Amino acid sequence: MPAIKAVIFDWAGTMVDFGSRAPVAAMRIVFGEAGVPICDEVIRRYMGRAKREHVVAILSEHSVAARWRAAHGAAWAETDVDTLMEALEPAMLREASAMAELVPGALHTVRELGDAGIRIGSTTGYTRTMMAGILPRAASQGYSPEVTVCAGETAAGRPAPLMVWKALVELGVWPASAVVVVDDAPVGAEAGRHAGCWTVGVAASGNGLGLSRDEYDALPPTERMTRLKRIADDFAAAGTDVVVPTVAELSRALAIIERRCAANEGPGSECCAIELG
Repeated sequence: MPAIKAVIFDWAGTMVDFGSRAPVAAMRIVFGEAGVPICDEVIRRYMGRAKREHVVAILSEHSVAARWRAAHGAAWAETDVDTLMEALEPAMLREASAMAELVPGALHTVRELGDAGIRIGSTTGYTRTMMAGILPRAASQGYSPEVTVCAGETAAGRPAPLMVWKALVELGVWPASAVVVVDDAPVGAEAGRHAGCWTVGVAASGNGLGLSRDEYDALPPTERMTRLKRIADDFAAAGTDVVVPTVAELSRALAIIERRCAANEGPGSECCAIELG
């Protein structure tokens, strides 16, 4: 039996949608239509959370709350969150479906895990409705995790560990220390850490950079490494075990984790290992 029994992947920015651009596009549209335009930086600050929690976090920013009051004549309320979510569901479905291309190397990694007998599950900050277009598109490209746990299907989203635990229950895999959680956002890695799992952060394909694959490839090497290191430091601060550029390099992270398991070490027992070169 491998020391690692299962890997739980995030979706956007980790396995699909290089740069995690769909949520930004959808949020920008919905808030703009509500008369309160917001910038990408504000949206990306809360990425990885369940989308309702994401909307609440944006509205709670002082500048956004002030502009909401100016546009609507009153402070935002839960009913406004309901309205925004009603608009966000179709916007996210549209944008996420359009950007559901697998991250380069993701399919090879999935096949390697399958060959090693390692189970695959997934969690996401998207609701089940938002995932309706992504799941079949991913399947058509060869990626169909055994389990997908969506936002709203547990009592709390990230950084709570509940979605990870639900995935493990549905997979029938234990202990949590034999599981690796892979995410492009530190809040997702925190959820994995709270669940008692090993955690791997992906620095290049996700929210931290927020670049398309072409934009990422166009970065000068020195600038690319500087920016990746900054993101890796954020993951380290969240207690992440290993950081790699994308899931294409996951085997490097798993090799480190396997060595730690062989040495009878557990998740979080060592400072973050950064494998960006």
